[in-house]
Amino acid sequence: MALWMETGMEPTTESEKADLEAIAALKQSAAFELKEKGNEYVKMGKKHYSDAIDCYTRAINQKVLSDSEQSILFSNRAHVNSLLGNYRRALMDAEEAIKLSPTNVKALYRAAKASLSLNLLAEAKSFSENGLKHDPNNEELKKLAKKIELRRLEHEQREAQVSRAVTEAKDLVSAIENRGLKIGKAMFRELTGLRKPALDKNNILHWPVLLLYAELSNMFSETCASLPWDRENNYNRKSIELYHEAGSGVCLSKSKLLHYLLEETAASNVENVGGEEKDAAEDSDSRLFAGEGPKWVKVSEKRTLHDVLKEPNFIIPEIPVFYIVSKSSSFYEKFKAGQWAPPP
Repeated sequence: MALWMETGMEPTTESEKADLEAIAALKQSAAFELKEKGNEYVKMGKKHYSDAIDCYTRAINQKVLSDSEQSILFSNRAHVNSLLGNYRRALMDAEEAIKLSPTNVKALYRAAKASLSLNLLAEAKSFSENGLKHDPNNEELKKLAKKIELRRLEHEQREAQVSRAVTEAKDLVSAIENRGLKIGKAMFRELTGLRKPALDKNNILHWPVLLLYAELSNMFSETCASLPWDRENNYNRKSIELYHEAGSGVCLSKSKLLHYLLEETAASNVENVGGEEKDAAEDSDSRLFAGEGPKWVKVSEKRTLHDVLKEPNFIIPEIPVFYIVSKSSSFYEKFKAGQWAPPP
């Protein structure tokens, strides 16, 4: 009997041949029945998609159908996997269907659609173009091809924006390093929001600057002619002095400086922008001037911002911060004696 034949053995009698043909016919019938049952499950909705996949898988495993019929089974399973969001499996099934039948337009469509969902734009384009070669009037493929092309253009624009943002950030880092400036962590971002230096086409570095009244913890409008709290008029043009804090903060490593400059740009989520070094140095020699208390350095009106920022003990907390005090105020002596520190 054919049932007792070992795998790979050839039938030697007419009876064995007839048995094998009967078994093949039964398997073929079962495969077609499973295929139709799978199609019915798909029509019944999402709750039955797993049942449909099971039917298609069992039909495929019968291994008795022609290549074109097997291709349809793989294509159908790809369709259900796509409906379930299993795009990687959908693509694998669609590719298998195409191997079995290169002219299976539905398989090419489903491969293109799964590739698009996986953001494999080159593959999606190739599958859609191949499908249209076999069926130039296929409206679904035409719509999908347009969608793929639109996504490709958007991707190219996005990549161009990312590349431009990274280039500008690296140029900024180079400009900062060439000027011998040191950038540290932000101190008052809750007041200023995200602010950054800018490098113009003439290689001039422009800085936003924060001016704070050390005597108070809040900021004041630039349009205010006089300060309501300054009843004794201590803060007048002749009395005020400008200071910056020296020996405070931690220098950002090059990688962290790059990431700061890339915040809120098209490249803000890019993890590796190149040209980065290990951040270990930040913990070793970046705390160059930490001391027991704040050290205040008076800023001469005759000096340029560039000259002040390049001082060896000035770590810029993302943007330059200067403190306004009045010689006429009782707070002045306390400030000069180092008995006041910026709020944490």
